[in-house]
Amino acid sequence: MRRVLAPVVAPVVACAAALGVVTLRWSALHWGATTEETRERLPGDEILRDPGLVATRAITIEAPPEEVWRWVVQMGADRGGFYSYDRLENLAGCRLHSADTVVDDWQHLAPGDLVRLHPQVALAVTAVDPGRSFVLHAAPAMPGDPAAAPYDFTWSFVLRRHPHRATRLITRERFAYTHRWSPLLVEPVAVASSLMSQKMLRGIRDRAERRGTAGVGTAGVWAAGIRTAAPEP
Repeated sequence: MRRVLAPVVAPVVACAAALGVVTLRWSALHWGATTEETRERLPGDEILRDPGLVATRAITIEAPPEEVWRWVVQMGADRGGFYSYDRLENLAGCRLHSADTVVDDWQHLAPGDLVRLHPQVALAVTAVDPGRSFVLHAAPAMPGDPAAAPYDFTWSFVLRRHPHRATRLITRERFAYTHRWSPLLVEPVAVASSLMSQKMLRGIRDRAERRGTAGVGTAGVWAAGIRTAAPEP
């Protein structure tokens, strides 16, 4: 009986394992985002026309967009940090500290500005719609530069007003491969990015909600409505 079942069981187990990996990958790339959000066109999508990997993640924040924007716009290794796992990022030499306050000097971004991920790595701001969105793009490397990443990359942040003075914050990462072997590097990068991005989105949410509720008392009531949405995990 065992000999009869073995040829049947092995393929079933292999298929189940493969399905599990695919499901986990999809969840990591689309954490918190609705199906509609993963499919819709966002600012920055026009830069890379044929990406090899796209990650869209989102979170609902119980604070108005103008409050959330103040935290998002000041991100950067040499600015307000990324509200993620600072200790892990600093092990890689990022030398950042995630701010717990809004800093006026960090409230402006313009096309051409650099947002640093690391003292030696930066993304260029390509588009800004104040209070609504901004797009970062990997700074172009010189042809033949051995330090150049084997992919092109954009990172978009989009804020949308949600019911009851809440905000829907959507991020999108798009990777365009420049070599056949690029996926071998991008896939592990995407896994790490998923973990860091989830923490970042929760960090922005917690800071914006804490600052917002500080001004309205312990009842948790906004001037235009009552908080009703359940928080993301």
